[in-house]
Amino acid sequence: MLITGKSRIDVAGLDLRTNSHVRFASGASIKLLAHNTDTYEILRLADVDNVTLESPYLDGSKELNSAKSGEWGMGISINGATNCTITSPTTINCWGDGIYINNSDKKRNGYSTNITVNSHHATGCRRQGVSIISGSGITFNSPLWENIGGTAPGAGLDIEPNDNSAVFQNIRIVSPTTNNCAGGGINVYFGFFPGPVNKTVSISITGHTDTGSPGGSFNVQGLQLNGYVVNGSITSANPVWKKTGLSLEDWDKGGPTVTVSNARIG
Repeated sequence: MLITGKSRIDVAGLDLRTNSHVRFASGASIKLLAHNTDTYEILRLADVDNVTLESPYLDGSKELNSAKSGEWGMGISINGATNCTITSPTTINCWGDGIYINNSDKKRNGYSTNITVNSHHATGCRRQGVSIISGSGITFNSPLWENIGGTAPGAGLDIEPNDNSAVFQNIRIVSPTTNNCAGGGINVYFGFFPGPVNKTVSISITGHTDTGSPGGSFNVQGLQLNGYVVNGSITSANPVWKKTGLSLEDWDKGGPTVTVSNARIG
């Protein structure tokens, strides 16, 4: 399907189908009409397989939203999808996140798998540029997340499970740039992760550049095992951070190792 011109839709959003290929032509965009809700998904990839999405330009129209609170307005929502590639997406002015990745809402243990996002640009979003709540084989290549803030956490990227059902396997963030993110450039918060199912995580960040985010460059927080098992590794290699380095707070020593290598600050 080819999308052309400047389209306007309501907050019902659009559902993509399995084995679909959607391309936005040069200058094409989707912008929300005026609304009064804290919850929407402009494009949904829910329990679908083999979707290709090229150059979507999505505007959440936060200036046209009459809601006074909430944080669940998403540009692209990926729930339990598999084998999907999104190239050059732009998500602006969303009430919540530019891109949101989580488990299926319908299938037990149906987490998102093999999702690749290339050259994402998020700006003006209230909650996050991207939230990864759960997933395996999630890759972001060369994203730019900037001017994020309005409701907490306010990060460029927030890796934050809702509960013990989440998985974080082979999460790769390659050459991300963050700027002016109120809650931090990249945040990892595992406060709700430990539980009866043992977890092993693999999160790799390479070449992160933060050019100045009020909430810090890289924050890892909140893990208290309380007898449960969460292990694995979280790494950041070759970062360039303008003001601050790693902030490691409330992190159980029995949890995943957190390593920063070859950092340059200032």
